[in-house]
Amino acid sequence: MCGFAGVIYYSQTKKTEYRELIKNAGRMIKHRGPDDSGMFEDEHVILSFRRLSIIDVQGGHQPMSYQNGRYHIVFNGEIYNYMELRKHLLSRGVSLKTETDTEVIVALYHLYGAEVVDYLRGMFSFLI
Repeated sequence: MCGFAGVIYYSQTKKTEYRELIKNAGRMIKHRGPDDSGMFEDEHVILSFRRLSIIDVQGGHQPMSYQNGRYHIVFNGEIYNYMELRKHLLSRGVSLKTETDTEVIVALYHLYGAEVVDYLRGMFSFLI
């Protein structure tokens, strides 16, 4: 099972402290995802991810960027209806680069905002 950790902050004076905190959290959850790891950082967010690769082993690296970096997502779980949702997105002209349920979630978020959860069937947690 994958795992992720993150922090949202506004004080730049603590950025280094938060970065180390999230790096340590990523190391502590290594057992949750031995196949891949990643980090994302901007001026207010730091995300760490450990991946157990199941779907789209090559294309599913996280944190995943979407819309040229406008959105970043970390996701753990299983979306039972993601293939149906993927078809819905493609029918609306949405371009998808991977075969992952992760990209489906963030693409739906781009279209529907927080209502994305109304479309998802499964067991999951994510941060966008």
